[in-house]
Amino acid sequence: MTMKKRILVVDDESTILQTVEDILEDEGFVPVCAKSGEEALEILDNDVPDLVLLDIWLPGMDGLEVLKRIKDNWPFLPVVMMSGHGTVETAVKATKLGAYDFIEKPLSYEQLILTIKNALKFYDIQEENVLLRQKMEPQADITGTSPAIQQLKEQIQLVAPTDAWVLIQGENGTGKELVAQTIHRLSKRAAKPMIELNCAAIPEELIESELFGHEKGAFTGASSMKRGKFDQANGGTLFLDEIGDMSLKTQAKILRILQEQRFERVGGNKTIEVDVRIIAATNKNLEEEIKKGKFREDLYHRLNVIPMEIPPLRHRKEDIPLLVQVFLEEFQKKSGTMAKEVSSEVLKAFQAYDWPGNVRELRNTVERLVILSKGAVISEDDLPLAFFKGAGRTERAVSERPEAFLQCNNFKEAKSLFEKTYLAMKLKENGGNIKRTAEAIGLERRHLHRKIKALDIKI
Repeated sequence: MTMKKRILVVDDESTILQTVEDILEDEGFVPVCAKSGEEALEILDNDVPDLVLLDIWLPGMDGLEVLKRIKDNWPFLPVVMMSGHGTVETAVKATKLGAYDFIEKPLSYEQLILTIKNALKFYDIQEENVLLRQKMEPQADITGTSPAIQQLKEQIQLVAPTDAWVLIQGENGTGKELVAQTIHRLSKRAAKPMIELNCAAIPEELIESELFGHEKGAFTGASSMKRGKFDQANGGTLFLDEIGDMSLKTQAKILRILQEQRFERVGGNKTIEVDVRIIAATNKNLEEEIKKGKFREDLYHRLNVIPMEIPPLRHRKEDIPLLVQVFLEEFQKKSGTMAKEVSSEVLKAFQAYDWPGNVRELRNTVERLVILSKGAVISEDDLPLAFFKGAGRTERAVSERPEAFLQCNNFKEAKSLFEKTYLAMKLKENGGNIKRTAEAIGLERRHLHRKIKALDIKI
């Protein structure tokens, strides 16, 4: 059974409200009436209709200001403006602010209904186009055939269609966000948004405003009402990334909202009810954090309905060749560079490396190699020094590529590589003579001896 469309009518004249209400009911709509802009915004805060009929001239906040507030907070909500003495200038201004159409009073029955139906149809088509584009856009998939990844994919297939809350745990760069997006995409909430919040990136004093929203004047700088992440995710999914970095104070507030699915905006006293699925993620061991007194045990048990553990890349190295191929194709398409492949030696080096940054580090490495390598085949010579391990390989890499330390992302590692490169070259210039090298570079002989031993320089 198709639900009747709800239409909010905003006008300060009781006779107009009654007339429009009767017309809408006769046409099978559900009318909701408001006599001021402030009252209309209160109604919208609690339950968003399918369309708004909004008078320009209202007591207090005028219709154009109400229109601006609506478009700031509900950008896809169609609004039709009404006026008994409108001008072309006013109509143009309303259209620029996002109004679908502008109709004059006295209202014509036929024109009113035709405009409403056209507006609803237009926005329905617009929404369908957005969903269709999302479906047609290439979606990132969880890549891999290792037993650990196969098990993760099977778990996602079972969990996604339910409304169960999920706690994703894994090291940085393992793909926690991708898992959350996949769960949402395969869920019955896929037509609604997945709203993301990185709990580690928001200052503690602002996280409540981010989560719950705030009313105008709630604090310095709050110049207008703002909807929070819970409100924006209503009907969809809220992804709380790095949940382990939330303060205990915020954890206590979030626990109540998670249990009740009701909250008040910062600076407000009106209760807002939502229907939100929670997916949380962390790179921390929350059980250890509980023991340290840094994470609430009751919140942990509330979130941990379905636990998912994403394996680090070093535990599924058999997936590396497939990941490399996926990334090669992605970056070649994005950058428009020539088609490239990696040599078997490079793949071996990749599989021998531990990837502390996991899949994200692998992806960044492949992107860098696609851009910087000159040939059609990415070879060992294109690799950063970190991939050269084992007897003789570091020395060979240092001698062949003395600038390799410049590719290090870590200062300490870069400094160590520079010292090793520099001292190895100076020793070679002086025929391996430590005394002569020490004098040439201005180091004490004993100090140079210690450096050679510490840096494992072969003379």
